[in-house]
Formats: sequence, structure tokens, C-alpha cells
Amino acid sequence: MRHPLFFTLVAAFLTLNVACDKNDKSEPEPIPVQDNIYQFKVLDGQGDSVSLATYQGQVLLVVNTATQCSYTTQYTDLENLYEEYRDQGFTILDFPCNQFGGQAPGDYNDIHDFCTTTYNITFPQFAKIDVNGANASPLYKWLKEKKPGNIQWNFTKFLIDREGNVLRRFEPNTSMAVVRNAVRNQL
Repeated sequence: MRHPLFFTLVAAFLTLNVACDKNDKSEPEPIPVQDNIYQFKVLDGQGDSVSLATYQGQVLLVVNTATQCSYTTQYTDLENLYEEYRDQGFTILDFPCNQFGGQAPGDYNDIHDFCTTTYNITFPQFAKIDVNGANASPLYKWLKEKKPGNIQWNFTKFLIDREGNVLRRFEPNTSMAVVRNAVRNQL
């Protein structure tokens, strides 16, 4: 018959072995979330999810817009900028926002029709979003984390480099010539 100490040692060995197995790191560790714009998904005008990874490798200008704002005429400058640089890997991402004086009334179709017929925009336009407050888009929460401060009005712009990092923030009253130069410097 075996000594009781033998059974105690066997039990201790098995317990230690099981504990070691639980700490085994043979499973790959989760990949940390990338800290760039490509981690986000947004809704297009039809309510379908679009991964911003679609735009990976491009210089981006992310803009919250409105159709009845004193800055709405910036659509002309934005479209000209897009036409000039899109073949060099530049895209504007347009997010209508009705949070500032109700200046983006209507649904996506109303807004898109207005923008394409009045300003002939051809850059991507997404579903209407909130940029501030509890219902702010996760994309805009992230943008404001990278370049702090609430969005004060429509046509605030964020310049994103080809790696998906936020480089600059432009307030609505920033000259479009300044925006154009910043875009050109990234291309």
C-alpha cells in the first residue's frame, strides 16, 4: 500500500499542472484595436454599413455639413478640391448634421438631391449624424478625442493622412485656401 504522502504529492502535482495549463498562452492574444479612422463603420444614405477601411491609403477630409448654413457655399470649394486631387488619392467624406440651428432638414435623399443639383458634388455623402452630445457618432467622438473640443458649427473639417491618423482640424471659418494647401502637402 502506498504512503499517504504519495497521494498528497500526486494531488499537488496535478493541481499545479492544471493551474499551469490555465495560464498557457498558446492561444493568440487579441489584436489591439487600431487607433486610426479605418476601425470605424458608418451608414451610407441607404442605411447600409460602410467600413472606412474602404478608404485606406487615401488622404481624407471628413466634414460635417448642412444645406441651409451660411457656410453651405463651401460645397463648391469642396467639390473643386475633390475634383483636383481625387486622382492622387484624396477623398472627402461628407456627414450631414442637423444639430446646428436645424440647418440640414430633410432626409438623406432631400440633402443628397440638393447637394448634387445645386453644387454638383460627386464625393461620398453619408447618412445624417450627430457630432456632439450623447448620440454623437463614434467616428466624431474619436475625431474630437484626437483634436479636442466640441464641434461648434457645420463645415468643421478633419484632415486624415494616408495611415488613417488625424492631422489637423479646421473650423468652418478657416480659409479654404489653407485647407487646400494642407491637403496638397499630404499628397
